[in-house]
Amino acid sequence: MTSTSHGPWIDLHAHPGRCFLAGYDDTAPMVRLLGPATAGDAVAKAAAAGVCSVSVSTVGDLAVIGPTAGGLGALRPFEPGEAEADHRHQLEGLRSLFDAGVRQVSEASDIEAAHADGAGSAFVCCEGADFLDGRLDGLAAVHAAGARVITLVHYRPNELGDIQTEHPVHGGLSPFGREVVAEMNRLGIVVDLAHATFATTVGALEVSSAPIVISHSHLAGPGADHPRLLTEEHARLVAESGGLVGAWPSGVVAATLADYVDEICRLVDVIGIDHVAIGTDLDANFRPVLTEYDQFADVASMLGERGFDAAGIDQILGGNVLRLFRRVIG
Repeated sequence: MTSTSHGPWIDLHAHPGRCFLAGYDDTAPMVRLLGPATAGDAVAKAAAAGVCSVSVSTVGDLAVIGPTAGGLGALRPFEPGEAEADHRHQLEGLRSLFDAGVRQVSEASDIEAAHADGAGSAFVCCEGADFLDGRLDGLAAVHAAGARVITLVHYRPNELGDIQTEHPVHGGLSPFGREVVAEMNRLGIVVDLAHATFATTVGALEVSSAPIVISHSHLAGPGADHPRLLTEEHARLVAESGGLVGAWPSGVVAATLADYVDEICRLVDVIGIDHVAIGTDLDANFRPVLTEYDQFADVASMLGERGFDAAGIDQILGGNVLRLFRRVIG
């Protein structure tokens, strides 16, 4: 295969093919609810659409979250050892994906090689660090298993910091959360503050020696007021640290793909083109307006219609992520 005519396109946060279910059989409740994992097919489709690297994300609180009156939340506490065991099971499922031939990204050059070959690749993200169970040594273990991005919090209030969709319990980033951020910096793991409150993000920025990301969110605004969205101040703080915000094609902010592209433009206006990425949340999103990787080409075309040149489009669709990965993961 040969490389595409554009730069590397990268999805900063996704669950393609329900990859978090790769280690489960047909009897698992989540498989009965959502269907079996088809992650290998999803990564192949991404590559065919010109997206050379995608996140394959585990879900740290998968075993205990479900629908609540407010959306998603924890339905029960974890049993002792359950969080770590369930997460290890998910990582083993992803290992089967890589064993089947999907190129695993361990450093930025792996993405560049996949792009040059016209091939697909995937990098492991852990969405929610609940698996740590209050212990730092779990970070080295997941890094050894291939994790290069960790979202500190998700839908269950955990030991690291406060989340956007529940009442605060830590007043921001907890002391343990501060230790985790410092250790992630040392190991070369990208710190992701999606789902985290403004105060939690501020705490992480105070500690982190590396730029952070908010992998999938968007700006609040008229007609779009939801706990998962960001104020302009929140987004600017991330950008000023050298970090990225992944534009999220969720029904929370958009009814059509054109709406989503308008929101990408608004994000560029607020934080600058150097700090905008794409985080589709594919196959785990709420009323998504981007459901297939083929639509990256449509987004590129629409951005061109809105005045972006080819270099700017490539920055948004992947170049900014690649630059940050070079700095943080090597």
